[in-house]
Amino acid sequence: MELSWVTVPTPLPSGPMRFAVTARGVAAASYAGDTFAGRPIGVPECADERRAGLVRARVDEYFAGRRRELELPIDWRFATGPHLAVLRCLQAGVGFGQTVTYGELASRSGVFTDPTEPGVPARTVGQMMGANPLPLLVPCHRVVAADGLGGFGGAWHGIEVKRWLLTLEGVLPPTLDWSGPTD
Repeated sequence: MELSWVTVPTPLPSGPMRFAVTARGVAAASYAGDTFAGRPIGVPECADERRAGLVRARVDEYFAGRRRELELPIDWRFATGPHLAVLRCLQAGVGFGQTVTYGELASRSGVFTDPTEPGVPARTVGQMMGANPLPLLVPCHRVVAADGLGGFGGAWHGIEVKRWLLTLEGVLPPTLDWSGPTD
């Protein structure tokens, strides 16, 4: 199934987001603009205006504070096995304005039934969140450390994106320099 990209302007510190769409739904998203999983994107822009328009409209509504969940169809092709189970658990169980710790998500997912040492499930979930192919749609920004925000991607803007999204959702109080919803 062919992938094509929909680019959507955002108020995030990272700038626009890109969403890879197929006939099934959104297969990937990227905060990093011209890369996905650290690699250059060699995918054309989406020519299906109905599909692209739906993605743009839902993302715009979310950033304007008029939508709590994107409710876009998902093509899960880039997640399999335990990673897919954890991502589905996150998507279904942690809604707008809520957070869950890495350890709680590991426990809720049912994937880690016999950890060999304490902390391994939480660290593994942290790695899974870093490899989430569908950020924003599968809200890895809602997964936090037991003692604070935790990480969010390896890019310079990662933690600032997480902080911005959690502020939009009311988890964190806005600071004086927060750019707020787009409307």
